[in-house]
Amino acid sequence: MDMYQENIIDHGQHPHNWGLLEDFDMHAHDDNPLCGDQLEITIKLDVNERVVAVGWQGEGCTISQASASMLGDELLGKTLDEIKALSKDDILELLGIPISMTRIKCALLSLKVVKAAAYGLGEDE
Repeated sequence: MDMYQENIIDHGQHPHNWGLLEDFDMHAHDDNPLCGDQLEITIKLDVNERVVAVGWQGEGCTISQASASMLGDELLGKTLDEIKALSKDDILELLGIPISMTRIKCALLSLKVVKAAAYGLGEDE
C-alpha cells in the first residue's frame, strides 16, 4: 500500500497532462462544493474517436488531483465508447488504496467531469 500512497502523492505534486488543450473536441468542468475541489478537462480525439491528448486543470485535495492525473493517463488511446464505459471501480483501482466515504467524491470528481465531456454535457460552458 505504501507504493500506492507514494504514487498518489507523486501525481498530486507532479500531475500528468496538466494544462488545458487549446485544440480540443470535448470539454467539461465541475466542482465539489462541499470540499472545494474543482476540475476542468479538455480532450482531443483523432478521426477514429480515440483520445490523442488530454489536458486538465483544477484545485483540490491530493486525492482529487491525483485521480485526475491518473485518469488522464488512462484515457490516452481509449475510444469514446471506452470512456463512457469507465466506472467508479476503475478509478478506485487506479488509486489503489481504500478511499473513505468522506473522500469518495474527491476521488470520483475526475470521472464525473470526463463522463460529462464524453456525453457532451460540458459543451455549453
